[in-house]
Amino acid sequence: MTFTRRVSSCFSQFLGSANRSFNSYKLPGDPSSSPSLTYGIHIFHCPDEVGIVAKLSECIASRGGNILGADVFVPQNKNVFYSRSEFVFDPVRWPRKQMDEDFLKLSNMFSAVRSVVRVPALDPKFKMAVLASKQDHCLVDLLYGWQEGRLPVDITCVISNHHRGPNNNVMHFLERNGIPYHYLHTTEENKREREILELVLNTDFLVLARYMQVLSGQFLRTYGKDVINIHHGLLPSFKGGNPCKQAFDAGVKLIGATSHFVTEELDSGPIIEQMVERVSHRDNLQSFVQKSENLEKQCLAKALRWYCELRMLPYEENRTVVF
Repeated sequence: MTFTRRVSSCFSQFLGSANRSFNSYKLPGDPSSSPSLTYGIHIFHCPDEVGIVAKLSECIASRGGNILGADVFVPQNKNVFYSRSEFVFDPVRWPRKQMDEDFLKLSNMFSAVRSVVRVPALDPKFKMAVLASKQDHCLVDLLYGWQEGRLPVDITCVISNHHRGPNNNVMHFLERNGIPYHYLHTTEENKREREILELVLNTDFLVLARYMQVLSGQFLRTYGKDVINIHHGLLPSFKGGNPCKQAFDAGVKLIGATSHFVTEELDSGPIIEQMVERVSHRDNLQSFVQKSENLEKQCLAKALRWYCELRMLPYEENRTVVF
């Protein structure tokens, strides 16, 4: 059993929805204020105790910042506190370096497990590499979302164990946008993990966009950063080759997709998001596969967007808190 603290008037003035653009946020009715404010995010994970919310609010308000919204999660009988705060501030009054120092003091005060602050307009974008195999649907959707600005990352490269010829649409897109493509032929004896590690050395996280190879525990430990995967929701009943046809032939009525962090245990890492859709006798195999692939694209896109917006924190051994 869990409960959520509802945060309201104990924080500074709420200024509006967190979904709007904050690149030029102006304080209403305050002509003397800075012409624009900057948007920031802070996530916090620490042992629970009285006064954390008040201190977080005081930290932001004391520098002239205003909290737009905050979400707090405290599992019952766990003595642990999670929060995610969105705020606006004047970078002249609260320089980025000073912000880090202020939140570090809070982190030390409460012996935080994790305290991360991000200012999208000032901080470098996350660097992300993509691993893919033959199927293009997740890769293409990811690249299109990046092109449209819905995925605020820098894509350092695409790595694949499947060769794509020069006339392939994916290759044309990558060439136009200056994104390197690395084809690494893999075998059962050689997964090319050493070469992959060299290619992703300077990334912040990896995405497996239907990459049909299992990353070893040694690879994950050496990389040491987050790896996000997407797979169909037909597991564990339909494993192996052509799971959609297996499920279709079995007459299933519900299909889905799961995005999760990659761990050494195959497809069992902490879940970020899951999506489902009904299928029926009216579906043929083609429409069945199309629905499954659409779910995978949507589920992966949402997981990546949430990751970039600092909406998730690890919870217990194999769970996540998603704000």
